[in-house]
Amino acid sequence: MIRALYDWTMRLAGHRRATWALAAVSFIESSVFPVPPDALLLPMVMAQRERAWRLAAICTAASVLGGLLGYAIGYFLWEAVGQAIVDLYGYASQFQRFSELYEAWGFWIVAGAGFTPFPYKVITIASGVTELALGTFLLASVVSRGARFFLVAALVWYFGPPVRVFIERNLGWLATAFFLLLLGGFVALRYVG
Repeated sequence: MIRALYDWTMRLAGHRRATWALAAVSFIESSVFPVPPDALLLPMVMAQRERAWRLAAICTAASVLGGLLGYAIGYFLWEAVGQAIVDLYGYASQFQRFSELYEAWGFWIVAGAGFTPFPYKVITIASGVTELALGTFLLASVVSRGARFFLVAALVWYFGPPVRVFIERNLGWLATAFFLLLLGGFVALRYVG
């Protein structure tokens, strides 16, 4: 099923309304859709490198707005809808632990999930369930989703076609490494400054 969704998403990249498709995939991926928008962003930037930054901005904005839908699902519809989505992705047992960590680490949890391959939709729903401050949620989402999509666009823009294969093979590791470097930088600034 996931492979079929991935293939469908790849076909959308060549469509004349691909920009709308990118926005739609970015929006729904943040709350329910399993295929990340990177799968559409990569070939679109490859095809139109001069539009890389615009496409990354569309991807970011739509993803954050979709994150608000996930937040609303968690806040208003946890028992009716949210629980089923978390169960579908197999994170029910870990969900309770996430809820406990939110008070102290909410910004970093959202930022980590927004940037890394961890399913962002689980965190958007969890943010609503735990009633994470909406400002904190939005800031972490804009920073992390923007960093992720602009990084992907920048790499494809700069390196061209060869980077697509590299990114697709190593996206999980690249995103995690970048997040750890970013987090390490913030920790260093806090204790050095």
